[in-house]
Amino acid sequence: MTPKPDAYPQLLLSYYGDDFTGSTDALESVTMAGIPAMLFLEPPTKEDLAAFPHLRAVGVAGTSRSQSPVWMDTELRPILQKLKELGAPLCHYKTCSTFDSSPEIGNIGKAIEIGQDIFDAPVPVVVGVTRLRRYVVFSTLFAAASVGGESEAFRIDRHPTMSRHPSTPMNEADLRLHLARQTSRRIGSFDFRRMLKEDASEAFALECSGNDLVILDTFDDATTFKAGQLLHERSLAQPTFVVGSSGVEYALNDYLKDQGILPITAPPGPCGPVDRIVAICGSCSPTTDRQIAWAEERGFHVEAVDTVALVETGQEAEQALVEKLAALTSEHTGVLLHTARGPDDPKIAQTVAALERRGLSGADSSPIMGGSLGRVLRQVVGQTGLKRVVLAGGDSSSHAMSAMHVKSLEVAGPLVVGAPLCRIHSDDDTIDGLQVALKGGQVGADDFFERAMRGEAS
Repeated sequence: MTPKPDAYPQLLLSYYGDDFTGSTDALESVTMAGIPAMLFLEPPTKEDLAAFPHLRAVGVAGTSRSQSPVWMDTELRPILQKLKELGAPLCHYKTCSTFDSSPEIGNIGKAIEIGQDIFDAPVPVVVGVTRLRRYVVFSTLFAAASVGGESEAFRIDRHPTMSRHPSTPMNEADLRLHLARQTSRRIGSFDFRRMLKEDASEAFALECSGNDLVILDTFDDATTFKAGQLLHERSLAQPTFVVGSSGVEYALNDYLKDQGILPITAPPGPCGPVDRIVAICGSCSPTTDRQIAWAEERGFHVEAVDTVALVETGQEAEQALVEKLAALTSEHTGVLLHTARGPDDPKIAQTVAALERRGLSGADSSPIMGGSLGRVLRQVVGQTGLKRVVLAGGDSSSHAMSAMHVKSLEVAGPLVVGAPLCRIHSDDDTIDGLQVALKGGQVGADDFFERAMRGEAS
C-alpha cells in the first residue's frame, strides 16, 4: 500500500535545472500540485532546510545548458552529489522540454553519465510534457511552435525555432540517436505499447537492467500517468536519478494525486496587478518576438539594448542603461528591453562579432549579456521601487539572476504554464521580496507581457 503524506516527513524530490527558466517551470509544477517547494541558486545546506522545514521539494537553478562537458565534470558533479546526500528518493536533472543540447554545449549525455555514476543505477529519461505541448512517441520528440495558443506541432528537427537555435540547434528528433552523439552508454527505450500493459513494471525493470539509460514515451494522459507510476515505484526501491523535462514532475504529480498523497498543501492563487513592470528579453525566438510586438501595439515602451556596447565597454554601458531604464520606468507603466527580435535580427551577428573581437565566441553571449542585464535590473529596482519584473530567455536569465544576488525563489502565484510569478529571497534588501517571471523562448501566448503586469493566470 502506498504511504500517505505523513509518511513523508522529508523530501519527495530534489532537482537541478540546467537553466533558470526551466528551473522555475519545474518549481511551478510541484508547487501547483500541492508540494511545498523552493528553488535555490546553490545546493541547500541542512541549515537552509531547517529554516524552511515545510519543504518537500527543493531545486537548484543552474547554467549547465550553456556549459561544456569539462565544466560539468568540475561543477555539476559535486552539485548532484550534494543533492543525493539530501536523501530525496528521486533526484531530477531537469532539461528543457525541447532537449536541445550538443556534444560541446549542454551535453545531456554527459549529465546522464555523471548521475549514473553517482547513483550507481540506470537512468530513466522522460521528456514529453503534454501541458507544454511536447510529445515523445517511439522515442521521437515533437514540439508545438509555442507553448501557448494552438500552433502546429513539429518534429523537433523541423521546429521553426529549435532547428535554428543559435547555440544548440536540434537536427535529430530520435532521442536515442541524439543522445548517442553525446554518450557511449547503452541506450534503451520503453514505448507506449509496453508501458500500458499489465506487466509494465516488470518489463521496465528488465529494460533498465540491460541499459544505462531508458527513454520513456510520454504524449498523453495515460503515458504520463504510467511514467509517474514507474518512476515512483523505482524510487521506493532505491534512490533514483532521472533526466528530462518538467514532464518528470507532472508525471509524478499525476500518479501521487491518484494515490491520495497529494496535495500536501494548498497551492497559491493569482498575485493580481502591479502599476509598473519592466521586462528584459534575452530570447531571440519568434514566439518572444510576437509577444514583444503585441506588447508594443498595446502601449509598452519597447527598446533595443545596445549589446555591442555591453560587450565592448562593460560597466560604462551598464551604467548608461541603468540611467535610461530608470527614466523610462518613470515615464511608462510598461517598459520592455530586448537584445534581439527573432533569430534573423542582424544584432545577433553584430554581437557575435563584438565578442570575437575580444577573443570570445557566441557561446559567451549568455553569461556576458545575462550578467550585465542582471546587474542593471538590480540597480533599477533599487532606484525605482519596482515590485515585479520579467526576464525572458533561458540561458541569459540564469546568469542575470545570479548577478542580481538571488538566494532562492518560491512560487508567488500562477501566470502561464511554464512561467509562474516567483518571489525572490535574498540577503540583499534591494531585491528581497521582488516578484519575477522567468520565461523561456516558446512559453506564453502573445499577451504574455500584459498578463504579467495584470498577474492573471491563464
